[in-house]
Amino acid sequence: MKLTTLPVCLLAGATLMAPAFLRAGAVNVIVVVDESGSMAGEHAWLPGMISSMDTQLTGMGHTASFGLYGFGGGGGGNLGRELLDNGSATDFATAAAGLTIGGGFEDGYSGLDFAFNNFSFTPGAAVNYILVTDEDRDNGNATLSVSGIQTMLAGQNALLNAVVDNAFSCDAGGALGLAPGSTGYVADGAGGFSTCGNGAAGSGFGTTEADYVSLALASGGAGWDLNQLRAGGATATSFTAAFVDLKVQEISRQIDAPEPGAFLLMAIGLLAIGFRRRMTA
Repeated sequence: MKLTTLPVCLLAGATLMAPAFLRAGAVNVIVVVDESGSMAGEHAWLPGMISSMDTQLTGMGHTASFGLYGFGGGGGGNLGRELLDNGSATDFATAAAGLTIGGGFEDGYSGLDFAFNNFSFTPGAAVNYILVTDEDRDNGNATLSVSGIQTMLAGQNALLNAVVDNAFSCDAGGALGLAPGSTGYVADGAGGFSTCGNGAAGSGFGTTEADYVSLALASGGAGWDLNQLRAGGATATSFTAAFVDLKVQEISRQIDAPEPGAFLLMAIGLLAIGFRRRMTA
């Protein structure tokens, strides 16, 4: 009977159409940063943070390439400009020296949209955005909306982390940042950090929470209080440690996650193996 050959065909199909995974260890990390006059400290922070992240990712066998885009400081009506497209951590440090602090009109949505449309994405790589700004959104492009940016991120299976002027809390005190699932990150006073399970987002500058924090959390990323970084000392050290640690975790999960339909194909293959064994028993 031909039924006995059906499992073999299914098994062959499952083998030939094996679940497609993200390219092993590949990630594009794209930083979109405000270039207004108050951002010099964050500009100086970025190269060291990216170097630390790259070192940890490399140690885990991942390969990261970086992008750097400014907004609010020049180019494209001050809505976005490219400083680095798909470079190394060393390239990032060089490019970051070109960030300006002369801007005054900051539209983070336009910055994200500009990066999305200009970065040379690595085929099959995970995509992870970092937005850094101390302002809420100045709307320079009325066609861009929360839902539109969410669609852009979802289309790439991308995560967004927002480093912004917004408060977060854990237990009875302040927090460095907030990840999905109400996970808060708290400085320990000695340059390290701990987590809590009842973190929450507080208020921020203007509409920052609505513009950026909610957007980041909805993508599966996190929101971070830029003022904790600006506090300097051990608190800033804790901020960087927590930020890099969570980013590396996020990226590892992105790389390990199968593409849509992979679980279905794996299930078909397993069913085929089981059916073949029963028919040949």
